[in-house]
Amino acid sequence: MNRLLAQIVKFGVVGVLATLVDFGIMIALHEWLGMNPIIASAISFTVSAIFNYLASMRYVFTHREDLSKTREFIVFFVLSVVGLLLNSCIMWAGELSFTALGVAYANGPYYVGVKVVATGVVMVWNFVSRKVWLDADTSHKASAPARK
Repeated sequence: MNRLLAQIVKFGVVGVLATLVDFGIMIALHEWLGMNPIIASAISFTVSAIFNYLASMRYVFTHREDLSKTREFIVFFVLSVVGLLLNSCIMWAGELSFTALGVAYANGPYYVGVKVVATGVVMVWNFVSRKVWLDADTSHKASAPARK
């Protein structure tokens, strides 16, 4: 249990840094370049995912010997695409909701608040999916034949 707790803490530190990258780029693209918040969020999420891959596989998760680095990256990429879809759907639903209420979604803190919700949902997805499919310390070891 201590090992899992330490891993969650490391994941949290990497996640905070990735979130700073994500939010910083999204806000800069929207506020400084006038980009649509949903598109800005997708771009920032992608850059953050690359950072997250490099940091997570170095500091958080243990490399699985049954996965080549190429396969590891492909699995991480596919899991990140699912995260990107979750992120974009939540951002889009937020825009629809605020627009239906007559609130200018792209103005003020509204899109940032929706991004906070999206980040929380995707964070849970990221940890659980990476733990299951990428970490060498997961239960897939239990299915391996026992050594004699």
